[in-house]
Amino acid sequence: MKVIQRSPEPFYYSGGKTGILIIHGFTGTPSELRPMGEYFRDKGYTVYAPLLAGHGTSPEEMEKTGWRDWWQSTLDAYDRLRTENNLDHLFVAGLSMGGVLSLLLAAKKPVTGVISMCAPVWVRDRRAFLAGIAYPFYRYKLNHKHRDPDIEAHLVHYDRTPVKSVGELNRLLQRLKRCLPWVVVPALVIQSRNDETIQPRSASHIYEKISSKVKYLSWYEKSSHIITVDKERRKLFSEVDQFIRQVSSSSTNGEK
Repeated sequence: MKVIQRSPEPFYYSGGKTGILIIHGFTGTPSELRPMGEYFRDKGYTVYAPLLAGHGTSPEEMEKTGWRDWWQSTLDAYDRLRTENNLDHLFVAGLSMGGVLSLLLAAKKPVTGVISMCAPVWVRDRRAFLAGIAYPFYRYKLNHKHRDPDIEAHLVHYDRTPVKSVGELNRLLQRLKRCLPWVVVPALVIQSRNDETIQPRSASHIYEKISSKVKYLSWYEKSSHIITVDKERRKLFSEVDQFIRQVSSSSTNGEK
């Protein structure tokens, strides 16, 4: 049995002139992105997966942070990737809430392209919208998800979610809805058909609302929410790689 080295720490791989910033999800860590990061490292890309504020520590620490802190972590990572490397192209990709932050970054900062993976506009838990008023009385929500052991082996996540943080996620999603038309760069929107965490129609909404002239919507039939470590991950990595190469080539040749 292969032993998987799980770590909540960020990772940074120096490589070529194309950089990829990949952002993890809500209550997650870069561990859920490491197979993807290693794939692109081996392809010669420069890869950076930061650890968002309040994540990878404890639910109590996460409770002290909000969407502005997660957004600032994204901006800091973007600045580091740009300033420490003389890149020709910079792509941003994100899983779940990381996809939301990636789309916001593409709306507000210069990037070559954006990849969102299972990014929420709407979540499945209908109680989530009450989090903003419920958290003074109901501080934590226990996590009882039973994932495939092969997926679980890659994750470093909390056993309970701060309800206050769910309220902050709701605020972030409201900002995403307003900013989607500002996304004009090439975009690849990826969604698991059997997503147990978010409503899959989120992907169609994102695809329809962004203003990108070059955009693709790709559905995965056999994967769950944490698509980056699920059974179709090699297909996912290959599709993202193909998208990046296509967009980079068009950008180098001066095409819009």
